[in-house]
Amino acid sequence: MYINIEINKRVSEYTNNRYDLTKYYGIGKMIIEAQGGETKAKYGYIIILILSKRLSEELGKGYSTRTLKIIRKYYLFQKGQPVVAQLSWTQNVYN
Repeated sequence: MYINIEINKRVSEYTNNRYDLTKYYGIGKMIIEAQGGETKAKYGYIIILILSKRLSEELGKGYSTRTLKIIRKYYLFQKGQPVVAQLSWTQNVYN
């Protein structure tokens, strides 16, 4: 019984983590495209401000300018690689 509960818990965590990483990858891609490429444009911070406000209004908390900068960094790190769902968000961003 305990093993089944633990397995279900881990599958749920894996699924949630994979969903979040895929979502963050997509948002990072959107930021890069809006900024006109990987080299940060002079107006890049303004785009992040606008996206932060828009995403927060549409999707709720969790899309501060600081978070969006980290998501942008995550996209650049993962670009060209499959999304690594085995690692947590923190491990992906800060490693």
